Amino acid sequence: MTDVTEQETTAPGTQAPSAQALIDEGDIAADYLEELLDLADLDGDLEIETRAGRVYLAVESESPDDLRLLSKPDVVSALQELTRLAVHAKTGEFSRLILDVGGSRDARAQELAQLVDRAVERIEGGASSAALPPMSSYERKLVHDLVAERGFTSESEGEGADRHTVIRRA
Repeated sequence: MTDVTEQETTAPGTQAPSAQALIDEGDIAADYLEELLDLADLDGDLEIETRAGRVYLAVESESPDDLRLLSKPDVVSALQELTRLAVHAKTGEFSRLILDVGGSRDARAQELAQLVDRAVERIEGGASSAALPPMSSYERKLVHDLVAERGFTSESEGEGADRHTVIRRA
């Protein structure tokens, strides 16, 4: 099943791909993932959504065990990169798509919220700042949003694979 929902497609201060380009990107990515699922003999339904100039692809299954191995964070990250490369090979354009397999993104968002809560507790306990472990740019963005909701400030520091978020009092 492929369901395309169009929402906001332009992030403030950036030029996002056109709505049609996002739909095309989602279709290419979905085709690639469907082939991978077929090769692995796994059942999964694909849903495509666009928002803030990005394609969000979700792979779900009626039987959670079908996607258990694919929903591990490192596997999702690798599949996301492979899917982005497949889109780039077809379009020549860089893809910023986000992949979720079996609810893995929601699970990771909950883990990040717990990390932020523990960091905030350390700061409220007297620490001047709290550094979180390195994570992807997408995860750092989620963390920055969570930190702001809690009334604190955050900055990304470091380079490459060592880039991480540091939280401080506002």
